[in-house]
Amino acid sequence: MGTLINVIAILIGAGLGVALGHRLPEKISRTLTDALGLVVLVIGGLNLVALSDAAFVAAVTSAGTLLVVLAALVLGSIVGSLIGIEQRLSQFGTWLQLKVSKGGDKDKFIEGFVNASLLFTIGPMAVLGALQDGLGQGFDVLALKSTLDGLTSVAFAAALGWGVAFSAIPVGLWQGLLTLIAASAGALMSSALVASITATGGILLLGTGLRVLQIRMVAVADMLPALIFAPLITLLVSSFI
Repeated sequence: MGTLINVIAILIGAGLGVALGHRLPEKISRTLTDALGLVVLVIGGLNLVALSDAAFVAAVTSAGTLLVVLAALVLGSIVGSLIGIEQRLSQFGTWLQLKVSKGGDKDKFIEGFVNASLLFTIGPMAVLGALQDGLGQGFDVLALKSTLDGLTSVAFAAALGWGVAFSAIPVGLWQGLLTLIAASAGALMSSALVASITATGGILLLGTGLRVLQIRMVAVADMLPALIFAPLITLLVSSFI
């Protein structure tokens, strides 16, 4: 459901953007984005409630829940930085644009499609939201991302046209795949493991909120491996308790 809402939001936003053209004031767009950034912070904070989840506490103790998340973030950040996830994503975006627009082609349709596709699929909210949706934890993250993407689509399409609408195709494929993978693995995951992922994801959402508000461009993508380390560390710690 979350991915479907996201796709529809992009299509509606792109349609409105094409209709509005350059008539949308930048101040209104910025204010709306700021409001959504604050909501991202709230949702990130709400996800931290998972630190007190009964199953999570039973698995690693009440003091251990925060330590597990901290360890996951430290290890995840180290691995993500060594791999250079954010840098590689940026390089891939540059390569893709050169491939699609080779020969000096500046066609706005292609530019809108490529730029919007990269923006809407690479962000950490796509991964976190699809994971949450697939694990049966609701689609509030993807619903929020849909609103952000919809507003961004308005601004993009106003300048670049209908190409932005076609970015809904890779968004649907990518997030849909992640949701299916999470749904398949969800049957094998205990409540404690899900809580560890939720709490760690809450921290990443707080970082995403800071990015949306342009307070600090936290390298959230480099921290994404923490979502893998969190359940692994939880399993390791619980085996000794």
